[in-house]
Order: sequence, then structure tokens, then C-alpha cells
Amino acid sequence: MDVIGFWTRSWTSDDSTAVRKLLAPDVEVEWNLDAPVDDEELIQVQHRIAAFAETVTVAGETLAEDGATLVYDLVAPFGTARMVEFLAVVDGRITEVRQVYDVTLIDRYFPGLYEN
Repeated sequence: MDVIGFWTRSWTSDDSTAVRKLLAPDVEVEWNLDAPVDDEELIQVQHRIAAFAETVTVAGETLAEDGATLVYDLVAPFGTARMVEFLAVVDGRITEVRQVYDVTLIDRYFPGLYEN
């Protein structure tokens, strides 16, 4: 199974059930947003992006046997923000998710994205 491709298609199409199936039970999640994160918060933020964005596209990717680095363009109604994602994969499950957002543009074009 193409874990990375399935992950990208799942979260960008707002399929949280598929996203949950790909995450390992002990997945480590980190990001640079000013909010605590765990797998449930990650899924909620991905849902908000998928629901609000006009499009989410992979602008670049580097694939390896044990994971990938992905660069996303998150196109909102008034502008585009970027997010870089680092994924680690073991036995077909995602064990680590590290996301780095362009926080200035996220706050501008996706207001309230990570507020609870």
C-alpha cells in the first residue's frame, strides 16, 4: 500500500476515518502552532483545513522507505499558506507526524484554525 499517497488523499479529502486507520496507536505528533497537539487535535485541524480550503495540493515531496517530506499549498479564499510535513512510517502505519506551518499566513488566511 502507498501509505504516503493514501495519507495525503485521505486528509485532503476530509476522510478522518481513513486518517485514523493510518496512524499508529502511539503516534508522535508535533507542530509549530500555538496549541497543544495529539492525534485527535491533528485530525481536527486537518478537517478544518480540508473544509475551509479551496484546494490543498502537494507542491513538493521527497519519499524514502521509512517516510516522506511533503510541502503543501493550502489555498484559502483570500490567499495561500504553506505547510511542510515530515512523516515516519513503520509496518504500514504512520508513527511520527511533524508539521511546520507558515504561521503568519495561516493566521491571516485560516483564522481560528487551531483555537479550541
